[in-house]
Amino acid sequence: MAEALQQRLAAQLLQRIQDGTYPRGSVFPSYRSIAAEFGAGHGAAYRAVQMLRTAGHLEGQPRGRLTVRDDPGVRTLANPDAEWPHGRGETERSRPRADEDLAIRLRCEPRTQVACERVELLDPDGRPSILVTSWWRGRRRPHSSFRISVAIHRMTSDEAHLLGLPTGALALLVDRTRLDAAGVVTEVADLVLPADRWTVGR
Repeated sequence: MAEALQQRLAAQLLQRIQDGTYPRGSVFPSYRSIAAEFGAGHGAAYRAVQMLRTAGHLEGQPRGRLTVRDDPGVRTLANPDAEWPHGRGETERSRPRADEDLAIRLRCEPRTQVACERVELLDPDGRPSILVTSWWRGRRRPHSSFRISVAIHRMTSDEAHLLGLPTGALALLVDRTRLDAAGVVTEVADLVLPADRWTVGR
């Protein structure tokens, strides 16, 4: 019975999104205000809101500010090596030791200490759009060429949290390798792009 109540409430909230009562891009009401308006318990309201978020109608952090998601426009990442023309969000830096997979990509020994940088690339409206994690050895060096491969990827909870999307949402994973003039690997990176917003072209 509780599940039926949550589904009914979620359907009513979705109807309000579809009829424009809650416009695209607007801040979505808190689950507490929804509980008060619809005469539902806080738990039922919270779970109904999370159902909409999981279905992709809302975006943002689960216990933070949620917004009504715009109908996604699909853009093409024409050059995965180009400078990003919009803003950057949070940047995290660390110095982990390479696991076996990363060691193969960087052509180094496992357990070698490397530099790591994770950056949120923002849309023109300031929302996280792409998550880029880069690794390199020693000093960051210039490169003269790059190569990429693209695969389908389900977002980890950490990636989804940073991009304001549900865990397990489909993404494109771009594996980028930068090379110097002699063909030596200088840097590798993973670019995570929400699959409903992006295609990749060269």
